[in-house]
Amino acid sequence: MTQQDWPVGYGRRVLAEVDSTLDEARRIANSLAGPEWILALHQTAARGRRGRAWHNPKGNFAATLVLRPDAPPQQAALRSFVAALALFDAVVAVTGRASGLSLKWPNDVLLNGGKLAGILLESVGNGTGVNHLSIGIGVNLAEAPSAAQVEEGAVRPVSLLSETGIAVTPEDFLNALAAAYARHEHSFATQGFAPIRRLWLDRAARRGEVITARTGTSEQQGRFVDVDNDGQLVLETANGRVAIPAADIYF
Repeated sequence: MTQQDWPVGYGRRVLAEVDSTLDEARRIANSLAGPEWILALHQTAARGRRGRAWHNPKGNFAATLVLRPDAPPQQAALRSFVAALALFDAVVAVTGRASGLSLKWPNDVLLNGGKLAGILLESVGNGTGVNHLSIGIGVNLAEAPSAAQVEEGAVRPVSLLSETGIAVTPEDFLNALAAAYARHEHSFATQGFAPIRRLWLDRAARRGEVITARTGTSEQQGRFVDVDNDGQLVLETANGRVAIPAADIYF
């Protein structure tokens, strides 16, 4: 995948250094005429879910896509599934293989059972809908965090290089990711969430197995049976089926 294959209508900016691509997205969002990819070759204040620090050594991928979805928050949030499918396809494009790849609800990509990539959505509302949506994406292309750098019980981190022996530059990965995202975004915009949901479930990690969903205040254990039409995780528990809108998942 080359820059010549860059999707029509999407902006592209590559920064040598920035505090965070998500912060940069917030700063420039109002000035953008259309969707824009921001890639940073180095971040000084990278972050993940719930404000956690994100390990981002040189050679890894850190980018944010800024969109103006003109949609209610619940629908805009479904783009985490769009982004996950795009990440899956981008890894296949740069490695030539899909073996060992799977998607972990709600926003991680796994390779050989380890965490390769994560997605973080941030939005700015206008009262009734989402004015700007930023999709932050981090991929361990060259190096993975050590076990000491992730929380206890979390999926072990892995890198693309360590698991496949394939070296990919952040710029080349962005070209593959942008093309894949544009395809899935077009599907989402024209056909809705249903085809995205089906593709995501086909690639889901641990479907049919017992997993644990933890929020800040509670823990739910059950068999992972589905993702519903709102993107919620559906678990079969001792008390029946439970739909979970947001949680950290542990295997």
